[in-house]
Amino acid sequence: MFQAELHLQQDKPCALTDFAEHFDVAFEVYVEELHDSLVTFILEIDTLRESHLEFFEAADQVRHVERLDDQHLLITKRSCGAYTAIDENHGVLRRESSISTSRRVYTVLFFRREDLKRMIDAFGDIGTVTLGKVSRFDEPTARLTARQLEVVTCALEEGYFEWPRRISSEELAEKIGVNRTTALEHLRKAQAKLLADALEGASYSGESRTGTLTTRPPERP
Repeated sequence: MFQAELHLQQDKPCALTDFAEHFDVAFEVYVEELHDSLVTFILEIDTLRESHLEFFEAADQVRHVERLDDQHLLITKRSCGAYTAIDENHGVLRRESSISTSRRVYTVLFFRREDLKRMIDAFGDIGTVTLGKVSRFDEPTARLTARQLEVVTCALEEGYFEWPRRISSEELAEKIGVNRTTALEHLRKAQAKLLADALEGASYSGESRTGTLTTRPPERP
């Protein structure tokens, strides 16, 4: 398995880009679910203000926004295409993505180079993408809590991680007897633990490299 960084300068309108520009902030998002062109994620910002919540409540792309605590919002919005491009080309998004006024950085896991090439081609419909560092790593060894293991196992068995999903986050939560927010939080922590262990603790082999492959959106008539 390989890891790659994709740096995107997005041209397509997006509530997250508008948010970064309006408040002049950089922030992290942790993707929870992609389903029927909608993406659900947790937005993390140092100091969450009421005006941040109000911004997303007023955004046309946003279907749902919920304040979790003083630093996190749970948001469901129409996908601008990046997450779909990763999923449909057999990639796995490292849950944390960085967003600022100038660019977005996605870290993806993939098995085949041709899948990465197709992701980059699909990103070209959204903006200008540059391939960053590409590395190889071993399988994760992190241990999950019993509850995290239960949730991840159920999600795997019921097809939550397949494309398209065979079960929604609401249905998954019902199966394990918790509310949707709690189910997504268990998934977020479990996946973050597994991926962080893989990316930070694994033994890398071979040279990392910085690519120069770029693609730009087609000319508009």
